[in-house]
Amino acid sequence: MIKPMFAALLPELIELTSEVGERIMVLHSEKLDITVKSDNTPMTIADETAHKLISAKLEQLTPDIPILSEESHEIPFAIRKDWNEYWLIDPLDGTRDFLDGNYDFCINIAYVKNNYPIFGLIYAPFSKVHYYRIPGETSIKLLGNVCYPLQTSQPGRWQHVVIGHYSSTNKHLQKHLSNKTNFELFLLGSALKFCTIAEGKYHYYPKFGLCSEWDTAAGVCILEGAGGSVKGLDGKPLSYNTKEDSVSPAFLASA
Repeated sequence: MIKPMFAALLPELIELTSEVGERIMVLHSEKLDITVKSDNTPMTIADETAHKLISAKLEQLTPDIPILSEESHEIPFAIRKDWNEYWLIDPLDGTRDFLDGNYDFCINIAYVKNNYPIFGLIYAPFSKVHYYRIPGETSIKLLGNVCYPLQTSQPGRWQHVVIGHYSSTNKHLQKHLSNKTNFELFLLGSALKFCTIAEGKYHYYPKFGLCSEWDTAAGVCILEGAGGSVKGLDGKPLSYNTKEDSVSPAFLASA
C-alpha cells in the first residue's frame, strides 16, 4: 500500500510546494522582520507562511498522520514516541541564506516510518526544481515536466566536497578536512547539498555543526535513492524520533 499511496500523493505535493515556493519568492524580495528562536536560529514570516500552507494541505490529504515541522509548537517526546509514521517537514530550509539574499533555500517534506524516512521531496523555489523519491524507486529530478533519474558519480582525480556557507569555521570540520587530499571545496546552503550529490555534481558532504532531523530526512531519502549513503560518525544510518530533542548527530553524506 505504501508505494501506491505516495504515487497518488506526489502530484498534490508537487503542486503544493510549487505554490508555496512562489509565495516564498515574493517574500524573498521584501525586507522581513526576523524572530530569533530559542535555539538561536532565525525565523521569518516566510517560514511561518510556508509552515501553515504545507501543514494545512497535509492535514487535508492525510488527516490521520501526525506532522512534525520545524515551526510546530513543541510536541513532547512522550507523545511523539508512539508515532510509527509521521510527516517531517522544514517549510523553509536555509533561512539564513534566504535572509542573506542568496537562493540556496528549499522546502523539505519527508515521511518517516519506523524511525526512518521512506519518502522525500525537496523543492528549490528559485530554480523551480523538484527532487523526490517514492519508496522502492530511484530518486528523480523534476524540471518542467521532464523527469530525470538521479545517479551519484564517483570522483575522478578531484573529489568535490560541499559544505554550508556558515560551516567553514567549524573546528571539527576543519580537522576532518585537514586529513583529506585531492579535493575541491564548494559552498551551498540547505538540504540542496544532498540533491547535488544525488545528481552527481558533488561527491561528499561532511556535517559537524548543529542541524535538526527536518534538515536531513528528505535529503537522506533522496540521496540513498540515487546510490549514495548517509552515515553517522559511528558508521550507522541516522535514526529519527528516538529521543527528546530533534537534533541530528554529525554525519557524512557521500556518493
